[in-house]
Amino acid sequence: QVQLVESGGGLVQPGGSLRLSCAASGGIFSINSMGWYRQAPGKERELVATITSGGNTKYADSVEGRFTISRDNAKNTVYLQMNSLKPEDTAVYYCNAEYLKSRWDTRTFRSWGQGTQVTVSS
Repeated sequence: QVQLVESGGGLVQPGGSLRLSCAASGGIFSINSMGWYRQAPGKERELVATITSGGNTKYADSVEGRFTISRDNAKNTVYLQMNSLKPEDTAVYYCNAEYLKSRWDTRTFRSWGQGTQVTVSS
């Protein structure tokens, strides 16, 4: 059973910073990509940032230049450094991983974390 465990959310003032972490464990052979998504009340879940095993990154326009995604492949862990936070960044942040379960099985699987709340407010 693959598990993604997130940590690092909380309450921060506008302009502040937070760092989210997500560790993957369980029946994983290799991880193709990991990423962060968020969902604000009354809105659909949206992509925040993703990173491949080779280090290629992609960001939503709304966070480009303020957020940085990184990963530790040896630890199957992805991080999201969030700087210059704004009230509109308030949401539940979800970790995502796309992975292979076995070297003999080419199917790609996808799992989600339970989510961590980020609130930006004065």
